[in-house]
Amino acid sequence: MFNILQNLRFWVITSLFCLTITWSFPIQANINIDSKLEQQVLEIIRQNPKAIIESVQIYQQEEEEKVKKQRQSFLDDFRRDPQRIIGNSPTSGAKQSKTVLLEFSDFECPYCGEAQKTLENLLEKYGDKFTLVYKNFPLYQIHPQALPAAKAAYAAQKQGKFWEYHDALFTNQKKLSEGLYLEVAENLDLDLEQFQRDRNLADAAIQKDLELANKIGLSGTPSFIISGENIIGPVNLSEIENILAVE
Repeated sequence: MFNILQNLRFWVITSLFCLTITWSFPIQANINIDSKLEQQVLEIIRQNPKAIIESVQIYQQEEEEKVKKQRQSFLDDFRRDPQRIIGNSPTSGAKQSKTVLLEFSDFECPYCGEAQKTLENLLEKYGDKFTLVYKNFPLYQIHPQALPAAKAAYAAQKQGKFWEYHDALFTNQKKLSEGLYLEVAENLDLDLEQFQRDRNLADAAIQKDLELANKIGLSGTPSFIISGENIIGPVNLSEIENILAVE
């Protein structure tokens, strides 16, 4: 019986892993679950519902513990060496600051669009006290233009116009489309040939941000993580001003 449960758990976790990888990494992953495997798993589920529930619960607990450890490791790295976490991501605000705010955002997310108004006010009021870092977290499953918009913004960054492009995308959030991406590029006097080339090279940078977001267990946008002298960790947008006023 023990071997049967072990094999059962293996099948369940393998299937969950395949589904999770396909869900989490849209740019590089191209994983198709074999129909025969799918039928075998469904048959096992029908025959062993209690064992399935136990296996899934154990899997979830293990994954939660794994995420906690990964998040703590990330936070330790963030406190110790924020520049390594920032990497080549776009930044705004103070050039060198002990307080760094990571924003994980999606250009098509309406909540991210609303958050920009608050962030603009914070930069105007505390721009000399913190560094804002933009990380891509396109929720491609529900926002079909999130990934194309992120690629276009990356291409604008390569020509030194990320924040101008960023602002234009959020201002025209309901019009996200190929036509808008080219129109904004033209309005910002970007080299269109380079813009097209760089869009095609954006996958690796966006993938890196996505992997980080998934590694530390972020589940929605916008998400914020702050590192300062007196605090480090995930924060709500409503909390940030109080933190900056003290830092």
